[in-house]
Amino acid sequence: MNPAVEKKSVPCELNFRRRDENTLLIRLVGGWKIGNRLPAAKEVEEQLKSAPEIRRIAFDTQGLTGWDSGLLTFLIKVMDRCSQNKVDAEQKGLPQGVQRLLSLAAAVAEKKAVRKERVREPLLARVGEGTVAFVRSAGEMLSFIGEAFLALVRLFAGKARFRSSELVLIIQKCGADALPIVSLISVLVGLILAFVGAIQLRMFGAQIYVADLVAIAMAREMGAIMTAIIMAGRTGAAFAAQLGTMTVNEEIDALKTLGISPVEFLVLPRMLALVLMMPLLCLYADLMGILGGVVVGVGMLDFSFVQYLEETRAAITLTDISIGLIKSGVLGVLVAISGCLRGMQCGRSASAVGDAATSAVVTGIVSVIVSDAIFAIMTDVLGI
Repeated sequence: MNPAVEKKSVPCELNFRRRDENTLLIRLVGGWKIGNRLPAAKEVEEQLKSAPEIRRIAFDTQGLTGWDSGLLTFLIKVMDRCSQNKVDAEQKGLPQGVQRLLSLAAAVAEKKAVRKERVREPLLARVGEGTVAFVRSAGEMLSFIGEAFLALVRLFAGKARFRSSELVLIIQKCGADALPIVSLISVLVGLILAFVGAIQLRMFGAQIYVADLVAIAMAREMGAIMTAIIMAGRTGAAFAAQLGTMTVNEEIDALKTLGISPVEFLVLPRMLALVLMMPLLCLYADLMGILGGVVVGVGMLDFSFVQYLEETRAAITLTDISIGLIKSGVLGVLVAISGCLRGMQCGRSASAVGDAATSAVVTGIVSVIVSDAIFAIMTDVLGI
């Protein structure tokens, strides 16, 4: 701030007068602070354009009562306009503090690399970069799957190294802790299937087949798919976040330094836990979905509880249940691999952990849907 004696604050003003034929004197009056309405540098440019003979400007700050960065911003703009019009700007009449700050601002040149220029790459270059990234990602995925398979082989050979206590803890998190959300989603899915089916079948007087619809849909498709999607958003993201945090904290690098395979020590127990729990959760989801159908059948269609259960028992077969359980096991492997892969590929920043969790959920859900489509084609070809 200006160390001059404080005066009563008045609005800032900008006055012009000619000191001589070639010099324009600019008087700065009042408090030139950001809170006040500051004049624009365009006024000085208009004065220079109206008098082409002016080759120099000077400043008179005797009426200046205070200043801050607002005055500096104004002066820098004025000097830029003077430089464009080839007019010299004298700084002698300015306060000493202002002169020092202006000299400092002029001494530090803008770095060219600071302001990055956006250059749009050609289409072929972008396609090529995308293709290279896709091939690299596919190679990393195949390498990770190979390492996971080798770890599984070492497990069957009794040579795998991981903590059994951690496996039990992960089984609890993947199994028992997931029951509430699986129960809620499965019951709602059963309710929706039964309600939509009842509306359509009522037109043909075939409401009793709502039980068949719900039972077969839950056993063959919806139980496994909904459980896998829930686990992809819940457990797959958790796996990615856990392994991503370990990557950021260099814990995985420490395991490699100790000669311990991170895939064997960290990925294998998570994959085993999800593969073991997914069929059980799928069977539980089937029961909860059928229970949701019972609510609609008994409460809306006036079926008796025994009648609905008998129709369900007659409609569903062991083949339907087996297909759902086998599918859930495969989907569990895909969800576990997706979560662990993105966690191991995590960068070294905090934001990379969130990106890894998001990528794990997206990869898991996409792989679940694609694999379910493959299962549907296979069962249709096999006639089951």
